[in-house]
Amino acid sequence: MADIPDDSAALLQLLSAPGTAVFLDFDGTLVDLAPTPDGVHMAPGVIEALALLAERHGDALALVSGRPVAQIDAMLAPLVLPVAGVHGVERRGADGVLHVAATPDVAPVLARAQALAAIHPGLLVEQKRGAVALHYRLAPHLEQLCLQEMTAAVQACPGVLLLHGKMVLEAKPAATDKGGAIAAFMQESPFAGRRPVFAGDDTTDEAGFAFVQQAGGQGVKVGSGPSAATLRLANPGALRAALLAASVSPTSKE
Repeated sequence: MADIPDDSAALLQLLSAPGTAVFLDFDGTLVDLAPTPDGVHMAPGVIEALALLAERHGDALALVSGRPVAQIDAMLAPLVLPVAGVHGVERRGADGVLHVAATPDVAPVLARAQALAAIHPGLLVEQKRGAVALHYRLAPHLEQLCLQEMTAAVQACPGVLLLHGKMVLEAKPAATDKGGAIAAFMQESPFAGRRPVFAGDDTTDEAGFAFVQQAGGQGVKVGSGPSAATLRLANPGALRAALLAASVSPTSKE
């Protein structure tokens, strides 16, 4: 990935500056992608770095993920952070209160995805609160078939939007996205009044980049591909290195 710009120094400066609110995607950003969602793992020292960085920024650090909140909590245990899950359908603030958005009925999408997976063992269906993800990482040759089936299923479900991510198609509520989740955090303590920085890797993160940059912050795209983000890192390892460095930086304490 030598052709990908490395804005690690700029990101480290942002993460080390007082008054920053830090928002991080999980898969493909904080952790490397794996063949299946449950195959990811946290690199050594990352949870400790997140805890230190959160403390240095007055707890203004949150995860913003397509995963459910409960999965993020399990991955970060014993650390408990503010989290937005399922692209904002679930959101737990720094006060510990869990907010759950109303969601349309995705049962028809789930049924169609499960029927497809039943005849193609390489496909994996992930059911979430108000959302359905169809993973085809283990069967990339089925991408067009999956797209055809999921598109048809979503078209029959009002209020549902289809997101095309990295080897995954996800049907989710059209009314919620990561930008909205970050906006909600920014209305609450300890995030309010800070400069938001959001790191993500996929098309599902573009709404987050758009919001933080409109709010005077910075979006950080991890990996290749077109993006509205103003900063770029080569891979999750580069992000983890920046987080580790910022967590011990003497200038990052507020």
